[in-house]
Amino acid sequence: MTDEQRRPVKTATTSFAILERLKERGPLGPTKLASELGLAKSTVHRHLKTLEQEGFAVPDDGGYRVGLRTLDLGIYARNQHQLYEVSRPKVDELAEETGEKVWCVTEEQGRGFHLYGAAGKNSVRTPAREGTISYLHQLAAGKAILSELPDERVMDIIDQHGLPAKTAQTITEPEELLGELRTVRERGFALNREEIVPKLHAVGVAVTDQDGYPVGAISISGPSNRLKGERLTVDLANLLLGAANEVEINLNFS
Repeated sequence: MTDEQRRPVKTATTSFAILERLKERGPLGPTKLASELGLAKSTVHRHLKTLEQEGFAVPDDGGYRVGLRTLDLGIYARNQHQLYEVSRPKVDELAEETGEKVWCVTEEQGRGFHLYGAAGKNSVRTPAREGTISYLHQLAAGKAILSELPDERVMDIIDQHGLPAKTAQTITEPEELLGELRTVRERGFALNREEIVPKLHAVGVAVTDQDGYPVGAISISGPSNRLKGERLTVDLANLLLGAANEVEINLNFS
């Protein structure tokens, strides 16, 4: 591939930046978008009109919001993922059995994507939703996925995305993360103790394909006063290990 082929298309990059900002803070108008993105108002206006014409942005409350055409793309992308349909029944079952929040998470281009979640009767609300994009090192599911990758690939992900902190407990040093991943490989599950949400704990187990590559992970999360001690590291961890094993069998032989 030549340097010319590697070079991103600037107009497309601008359109995606506008959509991301609308997702984060919309509805927004051209003036506010231009100021926040450091672009000319006329440039933003042209992009918004194109996005509106194609259904990716729509007028709302004096500005623009993300259009529902993106919903079709998102649902299609999720449904195409091999782990989604196979893991969904088990995620539902775990949520009912534990009463907590259960997630199926996958990795793409070094980030964690929440494919599907189910809420048990005692689950608490968190910022995560289906489609949420997260840093892998902040999640129990993300660390479970990273633990199944070679250290070289983990370092590539760190180089690309860094190790930003979400809370005071988040790992931010590469060597500390690599050391924890070695522990995860030995015991088979990963933990998140207030590393993305204060007073929230989680345990995660990777789901691998026949070649041992992580196609994703399943995690259980809940308040730190409930998910602690042996309930976290023995009961729920063993429950997840069994569930992941079932999903792997169904995935690899479906």
